[in-house]
Amino acid sequence: MHIYLPIAEMPANVLLFLGMGAAVGFLSGLFGVGGGFLLTPLLIFSGIPTPVAVGTAAAQIVASSVSGAIAQYRRNNVDIKMGIVLLAGGVVGSVIGVQMVRILRLAGQFDLFVALAYVTFLGAIGTLMMIEAARTIQRTRLDQKSLLARRSGQHNWIHKLPLKMRFQRSKLYISAVPPLAIGAGVFLVIEAER
Repeated sequence: MHIYLPIAEMPANVLLFLGMGAAVGFLSGLFGVGGGFLLTPLLIFSGIPTPVAVGTAAAQIVASSVSGAIAQYRRNNVDIKMGIVLLAGGVVGSVIGVQMVRILRLAGQFDLFVALAYVTFLGAIGTLMMIEAARTIQRTRLDQKSLLARRSGQHNWIHKLPLKMRFQRSKLYISAVPPLAIGAGVFLVIEAER
């Protein structure tokens, strides 16, 4: 059963998209990964133009994020102060991202940059997951969890960053720099994808 998608200017199989949505929803719920992380490449591989795929995934992300945030807020699991810090970083990242996109489009290197950034991002996540899995396997095999555990007074470089803030709901006392950087980085990537 085909329908015509006026924005993408192409016919598409409804059953394919229903199956794709069900699979992405299932994987998102099972593993906690973002739907747009999976949905955007699937839409592109199914022939949807890249700008339409990114916009569609962004709309799906907004809907699932709002419903998830409401459910977690009802359970008292939302740290509003942390969200505000992430939002501030996101605004900065959006402004930088818009300017970067403008410069890259003028230079004619936008598509190359997006492709390289996407591969680098996915490669970094895959590598970090592989390292974490290897560490977990090593700890399990050696059964030295108590030896590898960090002592209470031991800190790494991230604890020495400035702009310390106390996040009551998260029970954290950390620098605001990492949440700001994460927020800026996420929105920078989102703006680059547009």
